[in-house]
Amino acid sequence: MADNARAKRLADLIREVVAQKLQRGIKDPRLGTHVTITDTRVTGDLREATVFYTVYGDDEERKAAAAGLESAKGILRSEVGRAAGVKFTPTLTFVADALPDTARTIEDLLDKARQSDAKVREASAGAAYAGEADPYRKPGEDDDETAAGTDETAE
Repeated sequence: MADNARAKRLADLIREVVAQKLQRGIKDPRLGTHVTITDTRVTGDLREATVFYTVYGDDEERKAAAAGLESAKGILRSEVGRAAGVKFTPTLTFVADALPDTARTIEDLLDKARQSDAKVREASAGAAYAGEADPYRKPGEDDDETAAGTDETAE
């Protein structure tokens, strides 16, 4: 358990250091303000770190940001080593985070469902029941009809 806590602390530190360095220290135009570090995970042996990032822009900007992060990997790793003070600085691997794309897909599907529900609501707005509004028999209704039918036949 102590190793997991240590890996979590190191992952948090890596995320903060990389985000700060990208914001202030790296002059690469490909890594503008549209790159956001979303998460960092470190292996149990603290040798490898995976840094998840998002890029707000089109595919061209995403490719440029990926190339910029790859070229800045050495500088970022040095900065992490300086801040962490560990014997072995973890290697950094940058992975584009799929969460925004997944969220966008879910939002699109929910919009389609809302539109479909609205169409069904419009179609059923003027509709009437095929039979009576309450098609179920009540316990007292059968007895009344039977009794009325018996009285008529008795006369």
